Amino acid sequence: MVKKIYGLLLMVICTLPVFSQNKDAVLGKWLNSNGEAQILIYKSGKEYNGKLVWLKDIKDKEGKVKVDTKNPKAVLQKRPLLGLELLKGFNYMEDGTWQDGTIYDPKTGKTYSCKLSLTNNDKLNIRGYVGISLLGRTEIWTRLK
Repeated sequence: MVKKIYGLLLMVICTLPVFSQNKDAVLGKWLNSNGEAQILIYKSGKEYNGKLVWLKDIKDKEGKVKVDTKNPKAVLQKRPLLGLELLKGFNYMEDGTWQDGTIYDPKTGKTYSCKLSLTNNDKLNIRGYVGISLLGRTEIWTRLK
């Protein structure tokens, strides 16, 4: 009887990872909350990053391709927004979140600490913050299929 209980317990423990979230579930194209941009989240080594792959308005009022004018580093202010890496350095955590990364906001030129979490397979919470996660803002991105 004891062997059966240990066997059952071992089987349950071995199947627990099946119920945990897939660490690559965040990969793919996402539409930002205002529908103006699409971000491709990809894996580079063990880290997860995201780059801007589509803009609703790719050109400014003068008809020129939009560039990173708000960047605090003058040398980077002429680089195009399209292809810009916005999410950097995320690691998957056992609690089903991706943390330790940063998000760059090209509208302000600021970089924030960031945490990612899925509410379901098609909704991604992007929590940008300064210092601690309580002092921040969350956006919800939608997966593109």
